[in-house]
Amino acid sequence: MNLNDPPPAIRVADLAKEVKSGETPLVILDAVSFSVAPGEAIAIVGASGSGKTTLLGLLAGLDRPSRGEVWLHGEALGALDEDARAALRGRLLGFVFQSFQLLPALTALENVMLPLELAGRPDAETAARDWLERVGLGARLGHTPKQLSGGEQQRVALARAFAGDPAMLFADEPTGNLDGATGAEVAELMFRLNRERGTTLVLVTHDLSLAARCQRRLRLAGGRLVADEPVASGS
Repeated sequence: MNLNDPPPAIRVADLAKEVKSGETPLVILDAVSFSVAPGEAIAIVGASGSGKTTLLGLLAGLDRPSRGEVWLHGEALGALDEDARAALRGRLLGFVFQSFQLLPALTALENVMLPLELAGRPDAETAARDWLERVGLGARLGHTPKQLSGGEQQRVALARAFAGDPAMLFADEPTGNLDGATGAEVAELMFRLNRERGTTLVLVTHDLSLAARCQRRLRLAGGRLVADEPVASGS
């Protein structure tokens, strides 16, 4: 690395995850190492069961590795207890999931406001309204998730993720539950917001057209990182 380069947003060294399965441990991830520069967009791809979602959970500190280490903005997750990892997530990360993860009893506005309120933001309602306007849901603030389409629910999830002004966005199959046209609209919105905010994007997807919009593609097979390559057509 050039001395003038900024430190990595994410650094992963010799990461492994095993779980007990009878006599022999089941290896989910093995010897995974890579770095992600600030503002870079990477796609993690691979067949079902290759370890993609497990890797994302380890990067976010939602699970602990069996071996190895993850650093987020220079901070080693292994040195932090559960509360400190949660605080780091709240400070650095935004999340978008395939299943939206909205609270069903809350309105769109309340779903976006909640993490801001938990973070002590005095402008929680103003910021939530602004972000819902940005994702095209200004007229749907008072609707609960069941009153929204799948695409609208994922737009709420994007507003919630970006409203906290995260340094990094972790997206796990963000278009997986959407039809093709709606998924394309949500993907376009996600990449546009990501470019505007300059966040680091880590995208887990089986959709190669989505992966092609990132700058790099990391391919997992059998829990190992088998390719780390630039994407020529990335945006």
